[in-house]
Amino acid sequence: MDAELADCLIFDTTGIESYVAENNPKFMTSKLRQAKALAKLTPGFDPYKGIYTLLPSHAAANSAVKQQYINGHFCYAQKAGILTNGLGIVRHITLFDEDFKKNHPELLVEKRSDDPDADKELGDAKTLLPVLRDFHNAHPSLRYATFLGDAAFDSYELYGALLGEYGFQRAVIPINPRSVSAARPADLNEHGIPLCPRDSSPFVFHSICRGKNRSMRLKFICPKAQRIKSPNGVSWRCRCDHPCSTSAYGRCVYIYPDADKRLYPGILRNSDHWRSLYSQRVSVERSIGSFKAVLGVAHRKTANTPTSKADLFLAGIIQLLCVLLAGAFHDKLLFRRIRRLAA
Repeated sequence: MDAELADCLIFDTTGIESYVAENNPKFMTSKLRQAKALAKLTPGFDPYKGIYTLLPSHAAANSAVKQQYINGHFCYAQKAGILTNGLGIVRHITLFDEDFKKNHPELLVEKRSDDPDADKELGDAKTLLPVLRDFHNAHPSLRYATFLGDAAFDSYELYGALLGEYGFQRAVIPINPRSVSAARPADLNEHGIPLCPRDSSPFVFHSICRGKNRSMRLKFICPKAQRIKSPNGVSWRCRCDHPCSTSAYGRCVYIYPDADKRLYPGILRNSDHWRSLYSQRVSVERSIGSFKAVLGVAHRKTANTPTSKADLFLAGIIQLLCVLLAGAFHDKLLFRRIRRLAA
């Protein structure tokens, strides 16, 4: 269907909401009333933020149903991780149940801040490597060139593991502006592109340089350099009125990407190729949405963990069966239209 997208691996987490009393809107309303009562006694207390601290960590009916912050709202759900390729075809499913936590004791699952968004990011980033480890243990022959993820996975540790241990050629992950490690040198912009010392305009990527016994380098040239033809071939000349280099070629900057895999994760940030690949990250969200809305994972009348796990795995199996059916009908993209296949 698409060789490049089939060579991508996308990870995202989701919550499978359970049929418990804590998901009743009346429960949230009662907690908000408590928070507003506290706000009257405590100056500066924001009840809409304070409600987060009043919520129990898990549902009374099932301790495995944890308090989650999903798609901008609080709920009680069992969290799962989904791996798909760039086409949205599921590759691996993990429910973060007690068996998963027992096999990965390094995971921290308790609240660690007063910010639900931050807690969600910490949870997503912490679960990525354990899920990838399980996936590669189950399928040691599978290799993917590109990893796609959202800004929750923006950390030096993850870039090193993705581009090293797990063999990805590039990791397409946006910079998280809230990350404390977001500081960068003054002569680079937020995408890792060198800036002109005169007017701070970004330099132009020229080529990848390789040499004997030398690490790979990225070559950037002055944005005002022009390509000209001469009797000896083609060369470059700087046309700047106030050049910052004595070279007729103009100023050149060489970057060693291995020195900072976060700024240079195997692909230039904000390039056309970067934007084209990252636009496909929504494929995993579409698959998750299909699992929930079309295949019945959402709005189930159960809080039982084994049943939730079975429903999630059956949804993935049905999607793969739809891929086979679409191939049999000689319309491979038909797998995305499960309702049409069923009809």
